[in-house]
Amino acid sequence: MQLFVLFAVLLVLTYIGFAMGRRRAVAVGGNTAIGLHSLPTYHGLYIILWCGLPALAVMGLWLVFETTIVTSLVVGALPQNLQSLPPNELNLLINDIRNLAAGDATSGDANADLKAAAARYASLQQIGFAAMAVVCLVLAIAGIGFGRRYITPDLRARNLVERTIMVFLVGASTIAILTTIGIVMSLLFEAWRFFQMVSPVEFLFGLEWSPQIALRDDQVASSGSFGAVPIFAGTALISIIALCVAVPIGLLSAIYMAEYAAPKFRAVVKPLLEILAGIPTVVYGFFAALTVAPYLRDTGIDLGLTISSESALAAGLVMGIMIIPFVSSLSDDVITAVPRAMREGSYGLGATKSETIRHVIIPAALPGIVGSVLLAASRAIGETMIVVMAAGLTARLTANPFDAVTTVTVQIVTLLVGDQEFDSPKTLAAFALGLVLFVITLCLNVIALRVVQKYREKYD
Repeated sequence: MQLFVLFAVLLVLTYIGFAMGRRRAVAVGGNTAIGLHSLPTYHGLYIILWCGLPALAVMGLWLVFETTIVTSLVVGALPQNLQSLPPNELNLLINDIRNLAAGDATSGDANADLKAAAARYASLQQIGFAAMAVVCLVLAIAGIGFGRRYITPDLRARNLVERTIMVFLVGASTIAILTTIGIVMSLLFEAWRFFQMVSPVEFLFGLEWSPQIALRDDQVASSGSFGAVPIFAGTALISIIALCVAVPIGLLSAIYMAEYAAPKFRAVVKPLLEILAGIPTVVYGFFAALTVAPYLRDTGIDLGLTISSESALAAGLVMGIMIIPFVSSLSDDVITAVPRAMREGSYGLGATKSETIRHVIIPAALPGIVGSVLLAASRAIGETMIVVMAAGLTARLTANPFDAVTTVTVQIVTLLVGDQEFDSPKTLAAFALGLVLFVITLCLNVIALRVVQKYREKYD
């Protein structure tokens, strides 16, 4: 709460600095912007940079290093017998101190030393925040005055503001790239550790998945089975069912809304259709488990079919409903963006509306449609809650949509739930699954890109 108040005060100060910068620019320009190198708005933004950036930098450094500094000061004030504890016990003690300072429960009874350390921890936190707040406010106010002094008719405020924005854009891009590299490297490192314990051939081509590692040799499946083919088969089966539902319905609804629907109908129906994308996946999971799956099971009994209470069909149908907006909304935008001249040219050659849609509009919009389908496929592959609640956790190699199956994401969650040690094949298998799923998704993106390039050359 205190941090939020400080941030709000800094926002007010930056707005005041923006207004003062604009007024100062107009004043030095003779109440007109003609004599200024940059517009008054850029001078206001110039003041914002001087006011906001130093204060935000101090706030960011405090948020990063505050815990480390306060913890080191508190540990340094502990009695010698507590400071000499083993690392694991010392970390537990520090965690208890933090919990006690925050008013939460601790792992044991709080003695006098623990209470004194917690009081010191809370006191140092308050002192550190107060000092940081004062420094931020002083820097913000000083920045307004300092930046205002440099506002002259010749000040290249626009160049300075745009250069600063460019630095932030480059920094954001660099962070995104480094984050991607970090994710890939972490997957590669942990997957490499897994493949040192389990053969890649067994993992990629094995037909039995039972990753449980027993604590004793006399227990069942003490060595575990890591054949991932049933998991990838289940992922593909559910994703194909979902796409068979979402792609036709989404594409046809997009064509209708873009080419046939009246503007008033489109303005009402399109937002309603996009609401499907905002429904939490756990709600879809409940709908699949409590409504769709029992209905399919009862229908199967009436037809003489054996449909499991948890089936790939139930999960795929509900997942297909969930990803309809990804196909419909994006395809609608792409179809609407096709130039009007292409439609009129087709009509001028005597083509009907349906012929124009089939032979002109859809081929021209195909790159965007492929992109929407790819996005829907990625969403289907990465879904977890619907599969857990409607398809189950059974790793079964089958092409029968009436059977219970599982997916890669569900197994990753299952393997990493609870307290796990990252030195066993069971836990490291999650990273291997994530790496293979990443490679498969990358290949799908490359294939889609090739398709897009092929048809884009035809219609550019």
